[in-house]
Amino acid sequence: MKLTILGCYAATPRTFTNPTSQVLEINNHLFLIDCGEGTQVELRRNKIKFSRIKHIFISHLHGDHCFGLVGLISTFRLLNRESELHVYGPKGIKEIITLQLKLSKSWTNYPLLFHELDSKSPELLFEDEKVSVETIPLDHRIYTNGFLFKEKPGPRKLLINEIMKYNIDVSLYQSVKMGKDVESNDGEIIPNHLVTGPPAKPMSYAFCSDTAYYPEMISQIKNTSILYHESTFLEVNRELAAPTKHSTAIQAALIAKEANVGKLILGHFSTRYPNIQLFKEEALSEFSNVELADDGKIFTF
Repeated sequence: MKLTILGCYAATPRTFTNPTSQVLEINNHLFLIDCGEGTQVELRRNKIKFSRIKHIFISHLHGDHCFGLVGLISTFRLLNRESELHVYGPKGIKEIITLQLKLSKSWTNYPLLFHELDSKSPELLFEDEKVSVETIPLDHRIYTNGFLFKEKPGPRKLLINEIMKYNIDVSLYQSVKMGKDVESNDGEIIPNHLVTGPPAKPMSYAFCSDTAYYPEMISQIKNTSILYHESTFLEVNRELAAPTKHSTAIQAALIAKEANVGKLILGHFSTRYPNIQLFKEEALSEFSNVELADDGKIFTF
């Protein structure tokens, strides 16, 4: 699993920081999460192939999370895209995008499929044999979702020395990896547990931005491998968090601790602060495994 941060700062873009957007690569899928201004420039800067983007997840309709979307969709058209593009986001996103395409006479020459959301309960958005994606309802000033990406268990690991010892034909290896008992070349039925080990533990990633401190999400993200959680404010400005429906670094850490996640990544920093290391220092007072997002930063798990 690989996470590329394209932008992770709140509100307005600057010459040296970008609003929220990131790319998650998980089990051969590449998912774009949020699409603030400048997203397509950052995709190019990070050498991410536009053609690999087939699913875009928009958390909410504030500009710093979606104003780059129509530009990216238009660029796909100019690049003669042919494959489908699925956009998941709050109800209204289709109207916003199609109105701009209509008035600019820039209809796409590829299938553009909108999946509009209005449920206040977790909802399954995408699933195949390798990955599932569901919404995480959040508490913000407008309707907002986070997203939970989960790998499904993979094939079992072959124990090559045991495979050789039991004289199992190579043509049966795939069946063995799928957990089946097989017959050896000697005619003996070999129980699967003798020649395989358990698969690698599936990874999971929870994206939670923007939101007030919201303990109601904890049960859904319990034991998640990686949690990205907004941390717009430091404690010195804690009184601003509640009315704006944002979180502090310590509040994000409390969510991570209660959910028993593997790692916390902080983002959505207010640009009022000169040093984002302060966010990590505060979060560490409540949770021990904390990383900071930053534009262009890549996490590999």
